[in-house]
Amino acid sequence: MMQASLLGKAFSRGFTSRAVDGFTGAIGNTPLIYLKKWSEKTGCNIVAKAEFQNPGGSVKDRAALGVIRDAEERGLLKPGGTVVEGTAGNTGIGLAHVCRARGYDCVIFMPNTQSQEKIDLLPNYNHQARDFAKNLPNAVWTDQFDNVANAKAHYLTTGPEIWEQTDGKVDAFICATGTGGTLAGAGKYLKEKSDGKTQIWLADPPGSVLHSYIQSGGKLVERTGSSITEGIGQGRITNNLATLVNDIDGSLNIPDEKSISVLYDLLDTEGLYLGASSSLNVVAAIELAQKLGPGKTIATILCDGAYRYQSRLFSKKWLQSKGLQDAIPDHLKHYAVLD
Repeated sequence: MMQASLLGKAFSRGFTSRAVDGFTGAIGNTPLIYLKKWSEKTGCNIVAKAEFQNPGGSVKDRAALGVIRDAEERGLLKPGGTVVEGTAGNTGIGLAHVCRARGYDCVIFMPNTQSQEKIDLLPNYNHQARDFAKNLPNAVWTDQFDNVANAKAHYLTTGPEIWEQTDGKVDAFICATGTGGTLAGAGKYLKEKSDGKTQIWLADPPGSVLHSYIQSGGKLVERTGSSITEGIGQGRITNNLATLVNDIDGSLNIPDEKSISVLYDLLDTEGLYLGASSSLNVVAAIELAQKLGPGKTIATILCDGAYRYQSRLFSKKWLQSKGLQDAIPDHLKHYAVLD
């Protein structure tokens, strides 16, 4: 059964008491969604932050605002300045929104290729972004992977929100990591607030080395393989992740087949239209609930919605090209509506 306190919060969500200050004022304070089917199946309370309800559509709005505010506070970014980043996804979208809201120009360097090639080229684009910012007056490279203002944003917002929304009764927090900001920032806050009682786990897609790093006690291996998920998985320990990596309690490797299966299931049973990284996080929360046993509260992150990926995730042809068509349960295959 869902804890009475969580149930009460689920049905008592109201409006903020007053208008917020523009786009940036609407970032954060997202709902914590109780996932009924999988909570009942595991005997745990599985809850997930609806980060797709941020005004820019993803959890990356938090990091975007955090790194820009940090640059402002340190005097690195002045009115009329330019924000530069190398990104192929939601961070760029978040930065673009926040920059317009705060009066800055925004320059994004991104690869024009897909999948593994995109992963391989992104470091080069980060370097180009860094060099471009160096040669431009009143410009800052936000350096999303190694700028710990990213993790700090989640320490100051995401972690406290989860703690408050669960009435301080959160036994574990698990999510995948790309920059490391969400897991490290929220995880560090929850660890400190619970006096170490809240377990922090890392979820990892295929092609990432972080699961093996955690399981081996700190040995990095060469990155191989790839995943359909975007924005998560890593080949190294970023500065953001480094702020927590030694205090992570465990890790789980989640294959794409499970992420696709649960993605379709969440649409069918919960009405949630989610991206693959969000689905991976839910799979990880389910598996962690099964490991920890009944009665526990497991929190995770719903990073973004499916509308940015729908042409692939609901395409029969694309799923078949990835060998994932059989990962969808037969009774849910009617949701793959695109050829």
